[in-house]
Amino acid sequence: MGIQLRGRHLLTFDTWSRQEVDLVLEVAHDLKRRYALGEITELLKHKTLFMIFYEQSTRTRNSLEAAMTQLGGHAHDLTPDKMQLSHGESPKDTARVLSRMGEGIAVRICFYQVGHRYLRELAEYATVPVISMQDDVYHPLQVIADVMTLQEYFGRDLRGLKVAITWAYATTHAKPLSVPQSQILLFPRYGMEVTVAHPPEFPLQRDIVERARARAAEAGVRLEFVDSMEEAVRDADVVIPKNWGGFAYFEEWRDAPEQWEAMKAHLEKYRHWTLTPEIFSLARKHARIMHALPADRGHEVTDDLLDGPHSIIYDEAENRLHTAKAVLALTMGGR
Repeated sequence: MGIQLRGRHLLTFDTWSRQEVDLVLEVAHDLKRRYALGEITELLKHKTLFMIFYEQSTRTRNSLEAAMTQLGGHAHDLTPDKMQLSHGESPKDTARVLSRMGEGIAVRICFYQVGHRYLRELAEYATVPVISMQDDVYHPLQVIADVMTLQEYFGRDLRGLKVAITWAYATTHAKPLSVPQSQILLFPRYGMEVTVAHPPEFPLQRDIVERARARAAEAGVRLEFVDSMEEAVRDADVVIPKNWGGFAYFEEWRDAPEQWEAMKAHLEKYRHWTLTPEIFSLARKHARIMHALPADRGHEVTDDLLDGPHSIIYDEAENRLHTAKAVLALTMGGR
């Protein structure tokens, strides 16, 4: 095999070649087939993954832990209060110590303008793979599962597929930018035509958008931004309603009370940004609905759509397991 990923950090797939991403997808499809047949795939027998969570998690925590179990290894479920991180231990010391005790380090840290920087510093000093379980900029484990799910429904060649990624109203919490940003970076590399809809107060990061435009230009596909959910959804093959916070709206994010109040005020102006059956009817008849979950039901998207025949959200969630197994097996295993 010409491609070797053993020891490779995964902070974003944007630094991986198309051939490397293809290999992850190929292995994920194979591991899913083998799982369905009840085959044992102990590719990481007796190996250890340290999982550090600064935030809550359902799909990421359980997909990674189940992945390590099914691969024959073990995952440590860690939070800062269980470690010296709560007393200010440096990323350098954490990385070097854990590197001597196991074969991989995975971290979820989504604090805006903090998370990705922390992961980069951890990766600088770790001698084992560091895997982002989501930060403030990227969510590689979600986007690879998204691509796998799209391949299952639309075929391995996704060129020409029209995807609408639309901001949606939510009241649960100000969600990170990392899911839509990872999607606009990777989807065009697979030939997808992407339209992003968002209100002006809820943009994505300017540098990410510029890089995504370059990716789309390299692939010869369209990436456009509009300010109307209806315009994005019209004639789409895939619709992804997703809330994200307005962090990138401010010239400088300071996590100050006045900025949170401003973001909340902006949010309330767009209560009507909900994917409803009426808006979804503008998409193509065969269109599918995706969501990274957890969904703010009734706000981001209505229940009847999430639970209806066009929804593939649970296939998408299941594929978090199979793509996680592929990433872990390729980066922590091998020869």
